[in-house]
Amino acid sequence: MLTQLTIKNYALIRHLEMHPSSQLTVITGETGAGKSIMLGAISLLLGQRADTKVLWDENEKCITEGSFDIKPYKLKRLFEEQDLDYNDQTVIRREISPGGKSRAFINDTPVTLEVMRKIGGRLMDVHSQHETLELGSHRFQLSLIDSYAGNASLLSEYQDAWKDFLKSKKHYDELLSESGRLKTEYDFIKFQLDELQKASFRENEQGELESSLKINEHGEDIKTRLNQLLAMLGQSDASVQSVLSQAIVLLQPLKSYSPQYEQLSKRLDSLLIELKDILDEAEREEEQIEFDPKKAKEIQGRLDLLYSLMQKHRLHDVKGLLAYQESLEVQAQKTINLDDDLSRSKREFDQSKNLVDNLAGKLSTSREKVFSPLAKQLVKLLRDLGIGEAVLQIESKKIEPGLSGADQVEILFSANKGIPPRSLEEVASGGEFSRLMFCVKYVMAEKTALPTLVLDEIDTGVSGEIAMQLGKMMKTMAQKHQLITISHLPQIAAKGDQHFLVYKDNSSKKTFSEIKSLTQKERIEEIAKMIGGANPSSLARANARELVEGN
Repeated sequence: MLTQLTIKNYALIRHLEMHPSSQLTVITGETGAGKSIMLGAISLLLGQRADTKVLWDENEKCITEGSFDIKPYKLKRLFEEQDLDYNDQTVIRREISPGGKSRAFINDTPVTLEVMRKIGGRLMDVHSQHETLELGSHRFQLSLIDSYAGNASLLSEYQDAWKDFLKSKKHYDELLSESGRLKTEYDFIKFQLDELQKASFRENEQGELESSLKINEHGEDIKTRLNQLLAMLGQSDASVQSVLSQAIVLLQPLKSYSPQYEQLSKRLDSLLIELKDILDEAEREEEQIEFDPKKAKEIQGRLDLLYSLMQKHRLHDVKGLLAYQESLEVQAQKTINLDDDLSRSKREFDQSKNLVDNLAGKLSTSREKVFSPLAKQLVKLLRDLGIGEAVLQIESKKIEPGLSGADQVEILFSANKGIPPRSLEEVASGGEFSRLMFCVKYVMAEKTALPTLVLDEIDTGVSGEIAMQLGKMMKTMAQKHQLITISHLPQIAAKGDQHFLVYKDNSSKKTFSEIKSLTQKERIEEIAKMIGGANPSSLARANARELVEGN
């Protein structure tokens, strides 16, 4: 529900602010006063494009802002989808700078015009004589059927099943495609895997092999040098070990003379221990060294196999080779398990399809049940509004299931006797279409929460008793939904819970439009002018008073 509308610097509007009734708000005024200009400004909140030509003052920006109470509309999911913070009290604002730059905001968060169209279209519905595209669309007609049938819960259940079906179908199709590829490639994958598994490399093996090969190839030199080292450090009378031992003996008597001498003695003891450890390790290494041409050949062969496999698979180390082997094992196992996976995926796919078909069938049955009563109710309303020869039929044909089910519905209409009903865009004139659209929304208003409905001179070409009937329908509709109607008929103006007058102010150098909420007295005078002209007679005033008080 629109709680406040503010328009600044738009066309003839310098600054306009209104707080419409939660029920029926009527806007009247002379032709050219600016009523339709207001609709242009409102259309900015619905994401329509605009340029700097709309600026009343070319040096200031244009601002159109609407405050809405959106709690009944259940829009939290839509706000989440658009990454917007939800608030029951929502403000939509549109700004156009003198340079032509347009900016849109929802609750002070900048949004694109596309997002503004999605949100704004759920909050306001501007309906004029020339609005034909929406009613003519199969999507809108199907939503009308579902609203009338009370299919919201069933449709939601179907749509959840449809989304699950699409996921299962995608998974099955991908698995089917992959299975063909894997089965074609399995022999090659198995050959590569067997080759790697047979080689059975370890992650650090390359370094170990290369080191072992170097030691084996240079074994004689290594053994000679280690023997020389052992002799030098510990196996002769003049060895380092012997000299170090003599040094320790020399220093032994001095330990009691000074702490420094004792510290030196300890350090020499540590050196001797470390030296003996080095000698033991060097001796073990020397004993293990052997020059074995056969072993060197085995190591070289192992390295050649490793290098060959790395080059073959374009890898740089054993780690990469092992990772590739693991991926081949996964692919091979996947191929082995493929039939089971396919069978399981096919079962899930079939189950989801059966559920979609079942729910689509329930939707179709529910929809078909309301074709006749809906058509009868619309025909009755149309005849009440002066289309006495109205004929309306609803036809349906089966289509491939989609997000809205497996039905394509079409409303066929004829306003003239002897003319068979045809699709709406083929047979309805502007006025007929406008009244049909109003009847449709009147019916929908009984079933669901509609956005704020703005009616732009929907009563054109209507008068007398039909105007009274149209006003009654608006009044009834406004008990549950907010209506704002721009009208030139006194019968409808009198039905309003609130009455605004749009008029031109010529008191300044530049004309601008103003709007004001009328008091009861002002309202009677304005309706009298609508009946009897600029200078209404006492009879016109009496008629106006009767219309207002009768409301």
